[in-house]
Amino acid sequence: MSNDNNPHILSELLAAQNAGETVVLATIVKAHGSTPRHAGAKMIIYENGRSSGTIGGGELEARVREIVQNVFQDGQPRTVPYSLVDTQRGDPGVCGGELEVYCERYQPPATVLVMGCGHVGQAVASLAKWMGYRVVVNDDRAELVTPEVIPEADVYVPGGIEDVLNATPITRSTFVVAVTRNVMVDRQILPALARSPAPYIGVMGSRRRWLETVRLLQEDGLTEAEMARFHSPIGLELNAEDPHEIAISIMAEIIMLRRQGTGKRMSN
Repeated sequence: MSNDNNPHILSELLAAQNAGETVVLATIVKAHGSTPRHAGAKMIIYENGRSSGTIGGGELEARVREIVQNVFQDGQPRTVPYSLVDTQRGDPGVCGGELEVYCERYQPPATVLVMGCGHVGQAVASLAKWMGYRVVVNDDRAELVTPEVIPEADVYVPGGIEDVLNATPITRSTFVVAVTRNVMVDRQILPALARSPAPYIGVMGSRRRWLETVRLLQEDGLTEAEMARFHSPIGLELNAEDPHEIAISIMAEIIMLRRQGTGKRMSN
């Protein structure tokens, strides 16, 4: 077979990235003898099991899909060899050849979603952009959601949580920083965030403010599992005071969780 599906696959890979979807790209990197597809054949597998393209079909693709589930989970690429000689010994086919399939996860760009464009939100947006994150900013006060106030943002979304969800996908690569002006704003936005796949939802405020937020969210029906998704008070304990120091504390916590660090002093 030819590899004429590859231009379509690469366009679809880019579209998945733009849509905020995580996918695994499976590519035949080596092929010897008689095989259903040759080196370069590609297939995209989505998290919901949907796929596009083919690397040979049948039992071979079924086995690759099993490997892909591990790639989705840990993000580690894998090269898996297959012989297509004897199904009695467990081979996924009898074409007579051998091939290797390389499976690699592609995630959307790591994004910091800043909800609340006051002084701390502005500092977080600036620092996150400097660190290489894609930055989305939101506030229901439209006059704050502008390039004049936050020149570093990539996406500006004035309005409520519904506007955010319509404007940009929240994915497993989205780190949410909720630095809003009061508890009532948090009450409006946090339920939807708790149901999102975001790996981090930090909520700014004192412990007293957070206890009040918890009370209100529980009144609104949030479960213990949903409440456990929030990090509040936000950030690492640095005794930070001004907005820039607080931004460092917040981004340090995001790095710690993203890179599976401990937050301990390395000199100890």
